[in-house]
Amino acid sequence: MDPSKEREILLDYQYTRDKNLALQENRIKEINEKYPDIASLSNDIRMMGLNISKMLFNSCSDEDIETMRYELNSMIKKKSDLFEYYGIPSDYLDLKYRCPICKDTGFLESGDQCKCLKQKILQDSYRMSNLDKILEDSNFDKFNFSVFSDQEFENYELSPRENMKNIMSDIDEYLYYFKENKTCGKDNLLFTGTPGLGKTYLCSCIAREILKEGHTVIYQTAFNLMDIIEKYRFKRADYSRSDQENYNNVYETDLLIIDDLGTEMVNSFTISELFNILNSRINSKKKTIISTNLDVGMLYQVYTDRITSRIVGNFKIFEFYGPDLRLT
Repeated sequence: MDPSKEREILLDYQYTRDKNLALQENRIKEINEKYPDIASLSNDIRMMGLNISKMLFNSCSDEDIETMRYELNSMIKKKSDLFEYYGIPSDYLDLKYRCPICKDTGFLESGDQCKCLKQKILQDSYRMSNLDKILEDSNFDKFNFSVFSDQEFENYELSPRENMKNIMSDIDEYLYYFKENKTCGKDNLLFTGTPGLGKTYLCSCIAREILKEGHTVIYQTAFNLMDIIEKYRFKRADYSRSDQENYNNVYETDLLIIDDLGTEMVNSFTISELFNILNSRINSKKKTIISTNLDVGMLYQVYTDRITSRIVGNFKIFEFYGPDLRLT
């Protein structure tokens, strides 16, 4: 990543820490001014903690130390009771974190980057994917089965609505196993069907849920994905250091979502690169979701047997059908 951009991201982390610390200090001041009894008790608890530390340093008897600890616990209990009495949330004075894992530092105790920092870097690298806007508009809470027809459709056994309910049941299971870092058989998903049936919306909802759990997600159309790869491979005039990171992230992100497969320019180069991505991610057990307007038969025609067989053998396939939702 560009050093200036990295500094900008880390400064944002510092700003978040400073802001939350200031909010905590304001809440402490508010409680101390409004409830003198809590303020006095908080001070007594601090002094008792200092006294216990001194006793430990001076090698006082275990009995004396235990007596002091008992008194300290009694004070803490009394303070908790006062919070309850005044209707104050028990965590009201706690320091709040945007990411409790790294405590808004961006790094783990091991020195490795936290998932939240990795995702922030990814989001910055893939601004053209408009991921923030996509996630803002796509939400399982807004998912409405009633928009799908409950009437028979062509020669399908289930109505589009019943089919979508079955798909959503499988997606719920998929999300559960993803969050638990467990395998659920085929860990990759393929959404097929004509345009306007909710494939892209469902991909966006899944991305939102996975991001909430602290995993990294890249969401790209097939066209944009190939543009990223082409820029890296051919070192175009607008090539920059971040382009290599963008390329590497396609292989390394926890979840790669490729939307609208088949809309990119299909040639020997794109077919070869797509195979490399899918094959590498399958072998490294990285999860991938693909949506396409092509059915499996058409995938065999547009792409090689080598790619399509890899997809069919390693992706759970969901067929979307019904009237175009954009016209209802």
